[in-house]
Amino acid sequence: MRLSRFLKGATAAAAVVALSAGFAAGEAAAQIKIGSVLSITGPASFLGDPEDKTLRMYVDKINAAGGVNGEQLELVVYDSEGDANKARTLATRLIEDDGIVAMVGGSTTGTTMAMVPLFEEAEIPFISLAGGIVIVEPVKPFVFKTPHTDRMACEKIFEDLQARGLSKVGLISGTGGFGKSMRGQCIDVADDYGIEIVADETYGPRDTDMTPQLTNIRNAEGLQAVLNAGFGQGPAIVTKNFAQLGIEVPLYQSHGVASKSFIELAGAAAEGVRLPAAALLVADQLADDDPQKQVVVDYKTAFEAEWNQPVSTFGGHAYDGLMILVEAIERAGNADPVAIRDAIEQTSGFMGTAGEVNMSAEDHMGLDLTAFRMLEIQNGDWTIVE
Repeated sequence: MRLSRFLKGATAAAAVVALSAGFAAGEAAAQIKIGSVLSITGPASFLGDPEDKTLRMYVDKINAAGGVNGEQLELVVYDSEGDANKARTLATRLIEDDGIVAMVGGSTTGTTMAMVPLFEEAEIPFISLAGGIVIVEPVKPFVFKTPHTDRMACEKIFEDLQARGLSKVGLISGTGGFGKSMRGQCIDVADDYGIEIVADETYGPRDTDMTPQLTNIRNAEGLQAVLNAGFGQGPAIVTKNFAQLGIEVPLYQSHGVASKSFIELAGAAAEGVRLPAAALLVADQLADDDPQKQVVVDYKTAFEAEWNQPVSTFGGHAYDGLMILVEAIERAGNADPVAIRDAIEQTSGFMGTAGEVNMSAEDHMGLDLTAFRMLEIQNGDWTIVE
């Protein structure tokens, strides 16, 4: 059974309600237990909240459509609050107490990396929803990820700078796991694109004013563009301070801000900001013959109807992770963690919200640079840079 057959006709709320009633009456079929540790609350809740809602919604849909290989999915979700130590404790609980066969979660690079050794040791497949390239490079046998990497974000931004004839870049980065990783990746690939880093500043997760750092960047000789590597509230503060200082060069953000909440937080200062992101944010703007359009439109429609809030790429990462896992369990024909791992690694031609996924023993993400779209914020919304 292919995934499209799982979900066909399973979108009605009544089906989910009926399913819940069936469980209460003791009519549930055998279950496949999968786990998730997400940053549902705390500073990274803009990541974890839509991820949590996506997983819950689609597990209900899959179960209402008959489950996987005739078995129901049981989803066990814990909230790490964005804390790496808590994430590690919760991952231990999933492995030792809950007895999961696979994991889809890890909202941030920091929480993901805290959990990776546990899943590697337990030999349970872990599909992360975080952006850092360190998650999958070097390849770890039981660890996979769905979002584009921070290295890819640097490369996509540098391609756009090349197209605009710009080469002298001021870099400002968060000091958390993602910001630190992306800063290193951008510096590492800069020479490949003829980019010169003329300023290099950082800010902490609790900083509320980045004016001093941006002033140093503004004064850098020959400055032609500014790139902020970070996520959370930091990039919105950078964007506001950037506008307040009247810096008159293009500002780029990472895919770590690819949700409507960034535009709302940054306000008018976000106008003209560019960032690489998945096609999900511009689903309705894609050409009708775009092979990704149906997937992203369907997910966007379902999510916004269910939760009455704008879609984000972060929920899309959870959708991709869950569907890759479900198809792997289906192909494996059983719920043995090692068999599931092997099937995930063989994922090929999977069209998700992030793009077409083709994994291998050497690539546990399976996306290339063409899966990224360069977007610009215009009139308070996303537009595709042609």
